[in-house]
Amino acid sequence: MASFSGVDFLDSDSLLSEDERAVRDAIREWVDEQLLPVIGECYIERRFPRHLVPQMAELGVFGATLPERYGCAELNNVAYGLLMQELERGDSGLRSFASVQSGLVMYPIFAFGSQEQKDHWLPRLASGDAIGCFGLTEPDYGSNPGGLITRAVKDGDEWVINGTKMWITNGSLADVAIIWAQTGELNDTKGIRGFIVETERDGYVAKNQQGKLSLLASDTSEISLQDVRVPAENLLPETTGLKNPLMCLNQARYGIAWGAVGAAMACYDEALSYGKNRTQFDRPIAGFQIQQVRLTEMLTEITKAQLLCIQLGRLKDRGEVNHAQISMAKRNNVHIACEAAREARRMLGANGILVEYHSMRHMANLESVYTYEGTHDIHGLIVGEAVTGISAIGAAEKPR
Repeated sequence: MASFSGVDFLDSDSLLSEDERAVRDAIREWVDEQLLPVIGECYIERRFPRHLVPQMAELGVFGATLPERYGCAELNNVAYGLLMQELERGDSGLRSFASVQSGLVMYPIFAFGSQEQKDHWLPRLASGDAIGCFGLTEPDYGSNPGGLITRAVKDGDEWVINGTKMWITNGSLADVAIIWAQTGELNDTKGIRGFIVETERDGYVAKNQQGKLSLLASDTSEISLQDVRVPAENLLPETTGLKNPLMCLNQARYGIAWGAVGAAMACYDEALSYGKNRTQFDRPIAGFQIQQVRLTEMLTEITKAQLLCIQLGRLKDRGEVNHAQISMAKRNNVHIACEAAREARRMLGANGILVEYHSMRHMANLESVYTYEGTHDIHGLIVGEAVTGISAIGAAEKPR
């Protein structure tokens, strides 16, 4: 039997259309040629590779499933997932950038915005001329977003917004922020509304999050809003409560489920290549039983995750997916990617801690992905409620 050296052990490519494979291959080539040569340096320097944003826009990365009339690629959800897979095969930070721009900024404008808001912002965001961020999480409210205390008060023809947002990807890069604020009584989840906030407005301040040990090539910020005034037309008119930002999070979590597979693939590929080329005791280390078992475990979990993603994407394209299914995929795929990265790093021995190899960078990044957009345990409880009919958590994560 010929040796197998890829990450498509069950020929999942046969489940994809020609167009889906073409999107995947185009992004894969770009990642190999443009991102991988610079990502190590960016990571060490704690610098987001902003020079790549116009190229990503040219490839149709931003808002890829939205209509062509807004300058978007209008891909199906499987193609979009493959796109996210390939970006995270390069780095979680780059996939996070694209995921926020697409799922957390462009999607809410498209889903909940006025036609004027769509016409103004979506083409600018699709082209990369504008960068966006998403402000939901607060210093004291992460897994319980329904408790947020950022407040928007109507004052004549304006809204006045006060509050603080934490762990905001793209926060210091953004030209525009989607800010979620309470317009009613505290803990009234129906009073939560979304606002388009241009970041040059008085009272809006973003500062880099200091002390990170993960996602070093990603911009992560804290946002302060002090008496920030926006015109009434900046309210996203179709937002009617907490269910709306949670719908946005579902878009992002779907992309994460695919992206994590890409990170796992990168680690497996690196471990396999290293194992075949690294010689100890007069033979390649891939020839030792324990290393073959490690590779087999990685490949098996990646294969299962690939099939899970494809089915999830087909359900999403048919309009049949539910939030618990997305939670299962995010939870499972990030977990297996964390394990694959850790095992790959160990297979590389001392060399595994060097930036010229990728597995330890993925390992550190994935520890953040494990937590953000809903922690591993919260997603377990979301799935648990779906299968038992009994909620083990408050109402904060329930509305959809």
